[in-house]
Amino acid sequence: MKDAGQKSSHPGELGAPKRLNRSTVSALDEILGTQLPVLDDGFVRVIDYMGDDSSIVQAAKVSHGAGSKKPGEDRAVIRNLMRHLHTTPFEMCEIKLHVRTPMDVWRQWIRHRTANVNEYSTGDSIANSAQTTVASQWRVQASKQGAGAFLPLEEGQLLSARESQFQKTSRDVYAQRIAAGVVKEQARKDLPLSTYTEAYWKIDLHNLLHFLHVRMNDHAQDEIRSYAKLIGQEIVAKWVPLAWEAFLDYGRDALVLSATEARILSALIANSPEGAKTIAESAGLLAFDKSGKATRNFEREEFESKLRFLGVTPSWM
Repeated sequence: MKDAGQKSSHPGELGAPKRLNRSTVSALDEILGTQLPVLDDGFVRVIDYMGDDSSIVQAAKVSHGAGSKKPGEDRAVIRNLMRHLHTTPFEMCEIKLHVRTPMDVWRQWIRHRTANVNEYSTGDSIANSAQTTVASQWRVQASKQGAGAFLPLEEGQLLSARESQFQKTSRDVYAQRIAAGVVKEQARKDLPLSTYTEAYWKIDLHNLLHFLHVRMNDHAQDEIRSYAKLIGQEIVAKWVPLAWEAFLDYGRDALVLSATEARILSALIANSPEGAKTIAESAGLLAFDKSGKATRNFEREEFESKLRFLGVTPSWM
């Protein structure tokens, strides 16, 4: 299935022209260069891209030619590649984004060391604005990185007021230094992590999907998850819809079981609760305190959430 605005040619196809046309995706071209807003003053925009769904298939078949083209063949090939973790064909597609994000978000972002990056420098240019937090969005610390509940509105209003005061003070100090002629690289040193930075970020599709798998996860920090969801749903889904569909099915929304989890589940399905319990105990997932209550184990709790999704109740609950 190919976008009407796409043009591509597979080497080895009978009658294929010697000159290859650059792959284009009309749905992505429509938003090329458009700032897609995130948070209060951030954005993501597509600067350029290379390849499309057919480029993935082309790369997969390069060793033996394209062969015959049948309806739905590209989709089947891409799903097979994704299912069996054949990643190199996905590396044939690349995209360059211009992102504007708070520094604390960027510190998480830049940990993905599989991209080409050029960042805005406050050592050479005036610093951007800072991200603010509305009173209703102050999150309570959860057991993992992802957000839980929110603070009461009255308490949030106090924190937002203090935030505004702090940001104004730090900005006034920064402006005073700049006005006094202090070099920008020194004047910036007391700016908060909420200050926005900008960067060009170029990455291949395989590594981009890994970034999205990690940063779209419910346990990711809410701010970077907002960027990841926008990139995935508003950019990647338009750029390579077949690869995006396969990624959601086999990656983002897939239910993955370890070998131990599969053995426990098999025992439960076989109506052997004691066998399932024995496997869990021998694997270190299950232990009990003096009162007979199961002790805390994060790995087991994650497995229990998978079982609940499948409608299965473990024998130790």
